[in-house]
Parts: sequence; C-alpha cells; structure tokens
Amino acid sequence: MIRVNTRWALMVGVVAAGVPVSGLTAQSQQQPAACTASAYRQFDFWIGDWEVTNPQGAVVGENTVRGILNGCVLHEHWRGAGGGSGQSHNIYDLRTGKWHQTWVDSSGQLLLLDGGIEDGKMVLRGETAGQGGQTTLNEISWEPLDGERVRQLWRSSTDAGANWQVVFDGLYTKMQ
Repeated sequence: MIRVNTRWALMVGVVAAGVPVSGLTAQSQQQPAACTASAYRQFDFWIGDWEVTNPQGAVVGENTVRGILNGCVLHEHWRGAGGGSGQSHNIYDLRTGKWHQTWVDSSGQLLLLDGGIEDGKMVLRGETAGQGGQTTLNEISWEPLDGERVRQLWRSSTDAGANWQVVFDGLYTKMQ
C-alpha cells in the first residue's frame, strides 16, 4: 500500500503549476465557505422547536427544524400527536435558484417539492401519483407571522389546480 502525504502532493502540484509555495497559506488550502448567499437564509424563519396546532387550537404535533451541514440544509423532524412521524431535508439550489424539499414519513409517503419565496411566504410545489394513476398537485406554504409563529398550509388538487382541498393547516408556535 502506497501512502501519499496530501500536503506534500498539494505543494508539488502547486509548484508544477507555477504558483510560488510562499503564496500557499493555510487559509487558501481551506475550501470556500459554502451556502453564504443570502438566498440560503430565506427559510431560516422556520428553524426552532415548535408546538403545532390546528385551526381549532388542538395540538396536532411537534416539529423540530435545525440548520445542519454548515447551514446549507434545514432538517425537519415531525412528531404527530397521533403517533405518525416524518422528516424532511430542505436546501436552496443555487444552480436553479429554487428551494427543494424531500419529505418522507412513517406511512411511506414521499414528497418532492420545489419553489421559493412568494409574497413573503415560502411556497413549494410538487406532484405525486394518486390512486389509479391520477396526478395530485401539492402546494405547501410557510408564512412567518411574527418571530414566534409560522403558519403552514398544505393544499392538494386532483384536477390540475381547478379545485384545491386543504390537507393540513397548522399554526407553529415556538416552544420556550
């Protein structure tokens, strides 16, 4: 087994490229900070520990949302009052200029959503295959109401958006 000293290999490569070794600093050896564009912070209002209630005020679950992977990803962990659970990963795609969410839950549901900020709300949309092969459109929005509350509204349509049904309407309140 041949072992390569990566620092030595890097210096040899730099010298071969005509870059003076004296110009190689510890800082230049580090990768640039990832996810520093302001767009990566657009969904940060959702970070926190939340109690979630329905429009009638009944507790329907708890949600924990954290920034992970150097602040590049928001990780959601949902715990429903009825025992269900789910998780999502949310990331801003600098290449497409859109947010992307991958949601999976304990019932086997998978949602792939894309979108961005519209009228002060984060709005993500995607399609799923319904029973019998019909397409279901999904639209989920998160609206910051103040520093302590966020409203999440999930609507779906099975007729190409002519009619919408509310799947979930939740008020997130930060836990102390």
